[in-house]
Amino acid sequence: MAKPEKLAEKLYLIDDFDLSMEKRTGTYVLKEQKLTLVETSASPSVPYILEGLKQLHITPEEIEYIIVTHIHLDHAGGTGLLLTHCPNAKVIVHPKGARHLADPSRLITGAKAVYGDQFDKLFNPILPVPEDKIITKEHEEELEIGPNCTLKFYDSPGHANHHFSIFHPALNGMFTGDTAGVFYPQLIEHGIELYLPSTSPNQFNPHKMLKSIEMYEKLDLEFIFFGHYGMSSNPKEVYRQIKDWLKIYINAGETAFSGGGSLDQQTQAAQVILEEKVKGYLNGKDIPLDHPVYEILAVDIAVCSMGLIDYLHKAN
Repeated sequence: MAKPEKLAEKLYLIDDFDLSMEKRTGTYVLKEQKLTLVETSASPSVPYILEGLKQLHITPEEIEYIIVTHIHLDHAGGTGLLLTHCPNAKVIVHPKGARHLADPSRLITGAKAVYGDQFDKLFNPILPVPEDKIITKEHEEELEIGPNCTLKFYDSPGHANHHFSIFHPALNGMFTGDTAGVFYPQLIEHGIELYLPSTSPNQFNPHKMLKSIEMYEKLDLEFIFFGHYGMSSNPKEVYRQIKDWLKIYINAGETAFSGGGSLDQQTQAAQVILEEKVKGYLNGKDIPLDHPVYEILAVDIAVCSMGLIDYLHKAN
């Protein structure tokens, strides 16, 4: 198990080993007066979170807030299980996500449709969060967690409608969940920053995503803290790449959609196009085809392709 990474004063990142992959999904620890976690990943990640807290000399009973940017299972699926270890914590979620934490049955049904036989291994158990443990935060509402740290919440749809981002004023940084895409730190050792949009089903909307990116730009942030995975101190490059790749993703989806066939065939066609685009880009940067980043990219591109075709069917 990896040691929690110190990103800044009072801010740490625990690797959740989501999907058994290193640097795939992370939980942020805000070591403020009121100890706060951002993101839980899925339930199989909870032991990694608990071990990470132990290494930071934090007991689960000390956690006061667990914040989830949105209620997709790779960000919030472990919330109910983690709460059984953190009895004093409250869960903070977007108003549109609260009922799904209290009753995760629809989340479970949706995930089973996407992941099939892999569901149990990837996500079980998904426990309901007691309603009296849930706090919702509207756009621009705040939460004081320390004398010099009042978090501010921003409605940030595009990846999902039940998504908010959390502004950390002392760091001038934003926890963006999936709205600002996915960061692939596996490539940093090669001098490559890669940020790709996350277009997973079933509420992906490119227009809303670009509006949210525009909101981040206006805030003139210094740091982006991703759900997948880690920190970027180069927000302008993040925005540029997300906008550029979003066009490529939409074009791939439209090409696959216009080709006809079943939903699965269209999704498969979009996936093939996107894999070729991303591999071509990385090949141009001399990244070998056996690089471990491709294992993560394969998962992401498969799910993003589903979201693109789902969006185009709804739009047409």
